[in-house]
Order: sequence, then structure tokens, then C-alpha cells
Amino acid sequence: MAGLSGGPGGNGLARRQAPPDGGAAGPPAPPGHDLTTGALPAHFRRLAVPGAVGMVFSTLTNVTDTFFAGMISTSAQAGLALSAQVFMLLVALGFGMNGAMAALVGNALGARSGAQARIAGQGLILAALIALALLVAGRLLAPALVGLIAAPGPARIAAQDYLTILLWAAPAFLVGWGANGILSAQGDTRSMSRAQIGIFLANAGLDPLLVFGIPGLLPGMGFDGIAVSTVLCNLGMLGWILWRVMRSPVMAGAARRWRPDPGLWLTILAQAVPASLAMVIMMIAGFVLQYHLAGYGAEAQAAYGVALRIEQVLLLPAFGLTGALLPIAAQNLGAGRAERVREAARFCVVTGWVLMLGAAAILWLGGRAAMGLFTDDARVIALGAGYLAVDGFLLPVYVTLFAINALLQAFRRPVWVMVIGLWRQGVAVALFVRLFSVGLGLGVPGVWYGLAAAVLSGLVLAVAIVEWQARPLVGGLLWRAGPRPGAGGAGARG
Repeated sequence: MAGLSGGPGGNGLARRQAPPDGGAAGPPAPPGHDLTTGALPAHFRRLAVPGAVGMVFSTLTNVTDTFFAGMISTSAQAGLALSAQVFMLLVALGFGMNGAMAALVGNALGARSGAQARIAGQGLILAALIALALLVAGRLLAPALVGLIAAPGPARIAAQDYLTILLWAAPAFLVGWGANGILSAQGDTRSMSRAQIGIFLANAGLDPLLVFGIPGLLPGMGFDGIAVSTVLCNLGMLGWILWRVMRSPVMAGAARRWRPDPGLWLTILAQAVPASLAMVIMMIAGFVLQYHLAGYGAEAQAAYGVALRIEQVLLLPAFGLTGALLPIAAQNLGAGRAERVREAARFCVVTGWVLMLGAAAILWLGGRAAMGLFTDDARVIALGAGYLAVDGFLLPVYVTLFAINALLQAFRRPVWVMVIGLWRQGVAVALFVRLFSVGLGLGVPGVWYGLAAAVLSGLVLAVAIVEWQARPLVGGLLWRAGPRPGAGGAGARG
């Protein structure tokens, strides 16, 4: 499939070829979203900090829902967890659209091609069409999907009811996160951060109001109230993000940007689908791990679940940092600023390692205490502390993998993100976890060692792939080799 190529056979979204020495091409980018000039640390700070803050409040929103579900019943809390597993498929598509728009719009901005408004408009149309299709399909298939992972009983009924309501948030996840990719490409991560803060505050007020109601004024909706609150909050987010997008410089011009262009839809899908599948593979890996841990008792499964929450909190700076790398690399690749792409990659990885080594020290010194904040079960604490001790060595590896994924998306090579995920989180997890835990008889610690082996093998594969892909585009990352003549970033085929 042709990418946004300026050559024969492309879709007509041409770009100017920039000199390989890193010089800028074409006229300057519109003010407010030029990531091709200026100090890279300042750009990373401006993009990464709001992104990380937004993730904190997104996590707090989920905690709020879990808290109020627990006030209703154990079945409600279980139903919330079950429906979330199914709804994560929709979330995966939303994040895929987010990455696709950040890469494609960022490339166009850096190339000064003028195609950014058209790409953005077509991306929003495509996201709306997918959301509509998923809404219809989801309402038909939701009972069967929940039935695949839940035994008959109150929890299954609660999950089905919750998911049926929650599907009305599909436009917010698909269109909202696709629109956020357009903002990210321009260097705007503050808008979504503010939206996530607003969602947390609104949800904290709506959850008790809709669940319990107001005596004599408003009847309570029980468990369904949590779903209604989520839908309302996310639709509010959609309105805010779309308003920000339509006011952004990238939407100026291109009067025909709203005319349907199926050819461009295919290009966007080619960027979005592999990234979405990579996230689905990650979710499947979680099921595989839980399957292996089930043989060692509920304590082992609980230990992994609690330790994973602690790990995710410490990884928030890495998520923000590597999330900033995507638009920075995309714009500079489009502009032909090869050296600046390499410099951004180096800065991201080195800074990430420094941050993650500090996080690792927290796990090594305080992992057991951190587990004790969530549970009083001595076995759960011991097993979770063992996971966190191993995980401390993996945190710098994770930030490197996240950075590589961001670069491959910026290079418009998301299929390799999927390939890396398929090996690391699919084949390698199943292979190494069984080898260490069963084959070598190490039990639960063997699961942790097997996970570490899968992550390290994934790093080796990812480094080899990104270097291979980077050589013709930016002259390589580890070894300077100069790009092939005529092989620019945004002009290369996807």
C-alpha cells in the first residue's frame, strides 16, 4: 500500500525533499507547533509533563469507579473488571488512531507539504465511521463477548449491562483520541491533560450522584450510574478536544479536507491497525501470565496484579517521555532533519534510563513496603516483592522499548511495532515463562524470570529492527550511515 508518497503511485500528498544534512525544507512551519527548531529538552519537557500528569488523573478516574462499584457489591466490582477487559479492545483502537494521526500529521507538518489539514479531516471522518460500526457491532455482540470470560451469575449480568451503556462512549474514544493525535503532532499535550483532569473531577462528582441519587429529587441508578458517568465525562472530553483541534493552526486551509477520501483512509488504517493490534497482544499477554499464575494459587495472581499497579505508577514518566518522542521525531523526519531525529532518540533513552534507574532503586529498597500498602497477606507481599525486585532491572529496558515503538510509528513503520509485540508479549512470554517456572521447576519466581527473559529478547529484536529501519531514513541510530539518496522520512512509503 502506498504511503503519503510524493513519487509516482503515491496518493498525491507530496512533500519537499529536505537535504540529508539536516537542513530545513520549505517555508517555516506555522507558529505554535514547530518542533523542528529550538532546544529538544525544552520540547520534551513541554510535551512529556502534561502527558504524564494526564495519565495520573486517568488512573485516578479508574480508581474512583472501582471504589464506588465496591460500595454497591462485590458482583458490581467484578462486573466492572470483566467489562473493562472487553472495552479495552475499543481503547486499543483509539490509541492506534492517536498514534496514526500523530505520525502522519507530524510528518506533513515537518515536510511543510500543506497536507496536514486534509489528513486531519479524513482521520476524524474515519474515526467517526469506525466508532459507529463498533457501536452497532458492540451492542449485538456484547453479551457473547462477556460470556466468553465470565461464568453465569450476577457478575456476568452486571458486566453485560455496564458494557451495553459504556459502548455509547465509543465516539469519544475513537474520535477523541484520534483528534488528540492531531494535537500531539502540533506539540499540544496540554489539551488532553486538562481533559483527563476534568474527567476525573466530573466523574468523582457524578459517580455518587448517579449511583445513589438525591432522596426525593433524583432516583439512584445503582451500578449503571457508573457507566452513565463514564459516557457523559468522555463525551465532554470529545467536545473539548474537537474544539481545540478546530481552533488549531493545522486545520487552516484545505477546504476539501472533509470530502471523503477512501484512499487516504487506507493509509491511515495502515498506520493505526498494527499499533492497535500491538496493544491487543499486550492484553493477551496479561491473560497468559494470569493463566500460568493460576496454578500457584490466588495469592500469586493477586501479587502480580498489585505489583503491576506499582510498576505502572513508576512508569508514568517513561510514558510521558516516549509519548513526546513520537511527534518530535515525526516532525523532524518530515523536515529531513535526520540528525535532530537521532538526537531526540538519544535524549529520550538517556533521560529515560536516568529516571528508571531511580525508580528501580525505589523498587529494590521499598518494594515490600509498597506491596504492604495494598494488602496485608504475607504471601502476596512476598511474591509481589519478588516480582518488583526483578522488575527493577527491566524498567530501563521498558523505556527503551517504548522509545523504539514511538520511533517506528514516527517512521510510519507500525507493522514492526506489532511484530515486536507479537514476539515479546506473545511467543516469548509463553515460551520463557513455561521454561523457567515449569521446565526448570522455579515456580512463581520462574514466572518473573521468564517475563524478564521475554522482555530482554524483545529488546534485542527491537534494537535490530529500528536500526534496520532507521538507516535509509535518518542514517541509522547506533551507527551513522547516511540515508539513501531520495529516502526521506515523510516521503518514504509505508
